Amino acid sequence: MKQRTFLLSLITATFFSACGKKESSTSDGPSEYPYQVAATVGMIADVVRNVAGERAEVKGIIGEGVDPHLYKPTTSDVKALQAADVVFYNGLLLEGKMADVLVKVARTGKPVFAVTEAIQEQGDYVLSDEAEHYDPHVWMDPKGWIKATEVISTSLSSYDPDGADAYQLEAASYIKELEALDAYAKKVISSIPKERRVLVTAHDAFSYLARAYDIEVRGIQGMSTESEAGVRDIEELVNFLVEKKIPAIFVESTVSDKNVRALIEGTKARGHEVKIGGELFSDAMGVSGSYEGTYIGMIDHNVTTIARALGGKAPQKGLHGKLTHTH
Repeated sequence: MKQRTFLLSLITATFFSACGKKESSTSDGPSEYPYQVAATVGMIADVVRNVAGERAEVKGIIGEGVDPHLYKPTTSDVKALQAADVVFYNGLLLEGKMADVLVKVARTGKPVFAVTEAIQEQGDYVLSDEAEHYDPHVWMDPKGWIKATEVISTSLSSYDPDGADAYQLEAASYIKELEALDAYAKKVISSIPKERRVLVTAHDAFSYLARAYDIEVRGIQGMSTESEAGVRDIEELVNFLVEKKIPAIFVESTVSDKNVRALIEGTKARGHEVKIGGELFSDAMGVSGSYEGTYIGMIDHNVTTIARALGGKAPQKGLHGKLTHTH
């Protein structure tokens, strides 16, 4: 049996997670509307907004361009979590440095839901490495975020049973948008010539995308940016890029480009030119208020940027003609 994550084992002792182990409501429901929801990362906050509609106000804790692997909650973050009626977090150690705060919030009796840990407990969808560390980057596959939408709808219904029908309707509508996004991603990634269908990025955040769309991925760092890339890691990737004649590699909005630049210099010294194919959103979405600052816009940007940089066919402005930063 796979090892349970540290954060999950801490918190399941103090609150019911969104995996459905408890059928009754986690509370007497909201005392007024809109009630207050706090979500650790933008990808989850965006789904909650789409599902909850006007019944809730949603505050995201970790903003654009911020790495949740390394993020330490501020005093204002703690107050926001304490003030919320409901809390959602990703789990699977994505927000490892927030564990103590999440445990303290859960001990107050507040409903706190771990979205990807709920998905992990439902079956074998969640990926893990050889050391049995679960991969938290489930949002990189829209089909995974369809599962997240279902978890969030169920969780909101457990807190606010009177809104259950509304949550189900909003979730069904949003899932249709995610299905269209999935179909678009499959189309544009499959347009990349097979020999060029290799994605090299700053850290190993794209394995779900790889599985969904048949593209090989290589991350300089591991699943968490707390891991460090060594000289040998860089050398092996340089050899790989030169051998495969990969035309482009990618930086990430939440990770330093230092190691990516080292790859470019290393391949240049070997007589192979590699360009930066663009900046991808890995652990955070784009600027709040922009299309890329939504989950759908984030994934649209990523797959469109990847396809165009690696020789595939994708419209410059993406699925909905709203993208602003692709090459």
